[in-house]
Amino acid sequence: MFDLEQTLKSILVSENAYLRMNEPMARHTTFRIGGPAGAFVSPGNEEELSAVLRLCRGRGLPYTVLGNGSNLLVSDKGYDGVVIAMEDGFAWRRTEGSCLIAGAGELLSRAASLALERSLTGFEFAAGIPGTVGGALVMNAGAYGSEIKDVLAWARVMTEEGRVLTLSGEELELGYRTSCIPSRHYIVLEAAFRLLPGEKDAIVSRMKELAARRREKQPLEYHSAGSTFKRPEGYFAGKLIEDAGLKGCRVGGAQVSEKHCGFVINRDNATAADVIGLCNHIKERVKAMSGVELEMEVKKLGEF
Repeated sequence: MFDLEQTLKSILVSENAYLRMNEPMARHTTFRIGGPAGAFVSPGNEEELSAVLRLCRGRGLPYTVLGNGSNLLVSDKGYDGVVIAMEDGFAWRRTEGSCLIAGAGELLSRAASLALERSLTGFEFAAGIPGTVGGALVMNAGAYGSEIKDVLAWARVMTEEGRVLTLSGEELELGYRTSCIPSRHYIVLEAAFRLLPGEKDAIVSRMKELAARRREKQPLEYHSAGSTFKRPEGYFAGKLIEDAGLKGCRVGGAQVSEKHCGFVINRDNATAADVIGLCNHIKERVKAMSGVELEMEVKKLGEF
């Protein structure tokens, strides 16, 4: 491990880069849950990212890419590998005409703020999603009837061999909370969104409307990973869970939100085991009551 640390230090030399060994992942997920990562690296640029990937491939080290940790549950045992955090080196945004271009590490909220500043409409739905541009592409994030695929013009990605590709939304196979990015081991570098000129007052009004709906319907006062389960075709996960009598149900410190049953929250120092135990109970109860098989939207990392 000492040799790995020294090698990573020799790679991560730019101003925006950093390395932390045995870093608690609870610091890096919106659930505020998770044991330590063997190595937690934040490359400052594409060259350093490519070098980290070569190192991992050459040594057979498992690695995973992290955005804002907003759709992730990390094992209590942690992750015995390298976490590559797309942070400061990839957190930027700009506009070119009516096109919004942002780095993979840029928060969606900040990208939406720039769109507002430039009077560009079409990205209002993303303003309240607690994730990064890269994570949003991986999951084809969406809210209130809009999805990333509706506005994506193109994305630059890096393959695990370090090659850089520019791909369209169609080539990324964006679907309901899915894309081909994980299966092809792509890492998002940046993305461009095709927006439209709009009226600033109307954009502000729409953002305020969606923010109010979020505050009213979602348990924003608690740590969570957002919607816990995917929406089954023809149903709503939260409604199925509520109808199964599970509102407020707890396992340890994890609880089904009383405000929105589609959210499992970290109510009181929950562990990953608590969350998984509750999710398994939810799936079993909903299956028994309605015959519907729920699928977790939240991704798991580590040994469960």
